Amino acid sequence: MDEERFEVESIKPFSESLIWQLNRDYYQDVGPAAWSENVVPHHLTCNSLVGKTYAELIFAFLKDLGAKGNTTETVYILELGAGHGRLAFHILKHLEKLETSIDTKIPPYCYVISDIVEENLIFFADHVQFESFFKRGILDYAYYDASQGDEIYLRYSQKTISKNQLNQPIVALANYFFDSIPTDLFLIREKIMSACSVKVESTEDPQKMSAENLIKNISLKYTYNALDKPFYKDTVLNEILDEYKGLLSDTYLFFPEKGMKCLTELKAFSKKGLMLLSMDKGFHEILHLEKRKKPEIIVHGSLSFWVNYHAIGAFCEKQGGKVLFPKYSTFHLDVGCFLFVPEDETYTQTEAAYQHFINDFGPDDFNTIKKMAYANVSKLKFKDLIALIRLSAYDSTFFIKLLPQLRRASLAISYDERIRLEQTLHKIWSLYFNINEPYDLAYELGGVFYDLGFYASAIIHFDYSVDSFGQKEDIYFNKALCHYQLRQDNLFYETLNEAKQTFPNSTIFEKLDSLDMTSA
Repeated sequence: MDEERFEVESIKPFSESLIWQLNRDYYQDVGPAAWSENVVPHHLTCNSLVGKTYAELIFAFLKDLGAKGNTTETVYILELGAGHGRLAFHILKHLEKLETSIDTKIPPYCYVISDIVEENLIFFADHVQFESFFKRGILDYAYYDASQGDEIYLRYSQKTISKNQLNQPIVALANYFFDSIPTDLFLIREKIMSACSVKVESTEDPQKMSAENLIKNISLKYTYNALDKPFYKDTVLNEILDEYKGLLSDTYLFFPEKGMKCLTELKAFSKKGLMLLSMDKGFHEILHLEKRKKPEIIVHGSLSFWVNYHAIGAFCEKQGGKVLFPKYSTFHLDVGCFLFVPEDETYTQTEAAYQHFINDFGPDDFNTIKKMAYANVSKLKFKDLIALIRLSAYDSTFFIKLLPQLRRASLAISYDERIRLEQTLHKIWSLYFNINEPYDLAYELGGVFYDLGFYASAIIHFDYSVDSFGQKEDIYFNKALCHYQLRQDNLFYETLNEAKQTFPNSTIFEKLDSLDMTSA
């Protein structure tokens, strides 16, 4: 017996389908919890190494502008769909470090975290780890809808950026972005190109479901209309689309018209052009666009599809821009740098940074090493683990996965190795950005510091844990032990008495009463 299906929406062009509004509704409904509860995957394109990679490319671009004498006016760096803000934090931290490494003058910059979800914007504004960046004027935040943004209102500084206003190129970051905004879909078969439309159906009554649950239950039915005239009003888009008929023979083809419209809108803010940096699961080589199957919805709380970077590259080149894509095959994600700027050949620092931080070794390579490390973690020795953590640019999520083995491997280490681990733990914490995940990194770090004998550092991190998660019996117990080891008798008794008052029914503090306070 066939399963009953409910019609959610009748046939619409793929890019106009209800699925895209459901995607927006999902993020509006759940806000930062989409990431803090680990529903929407984000570590692949949002980790410390990715932040370092973007920072190196942005810094190189700033140096190229500085070399041209453009060192007065601010360069705005706009992150589209910033989500939880962790990438912005990583980029800013790595940019800070890079700035201290040179004497050459670069233009001032302001990083703008943007989103269409108000709850996310409130999260940015209230986040204590962003506070110093806001006050220094190198960070701001804005509501910005990339599909219809005529202006960018910076909420912290209360400034408005209007079209054709900026005298420096604008830098845009589309990180895990193009895969989640509307895209057109075509079928190419036997030299005939057809536009795809879809009917949206559900296995359950859509009237009774939230956007999140509806996304889980929908399916698409496709219809096809052969093209007999130009599909777009824009001649450049029609040229790119028409060229695919000679390049591809049998495939479904995403065509990111809305994404390219977004780039046109962004470019219009500046008299000097645009640099776009984008990372996502997608393809930039024509051979990878052939034989693509009928798209299936990839659900992870929200929904997403792969990105046609080849078309975005063609769009850039047809406007006289320069495109930097990986020269080698990638396995997990693509990273593109698109220079919509005059005299693009003069941006030599930017091109050299792309060669070094993408082509020589980049986030795609690290993701392969990360998977290898996870699969073989029980075999890794102390020095292996430290090297991997360094390679990750001290990424906290990667560190957490390795921590159980690191604890085992550090049971018998030398003095120098102990110092190296202490330094590593401090670096991990300095690059950690709290998005309210349930994992208490500060508490875990405090435990490792205690095991290493760095009791003062342990106390500091136990206090960080209290700031985020509140008091726990274990924290009182561990802090008291730290004071005991440091011979801070007054603080030991003060902590013990406070613990007993806070947790009067706990028995674990009896062990502390029996400690010999007179021993050396």
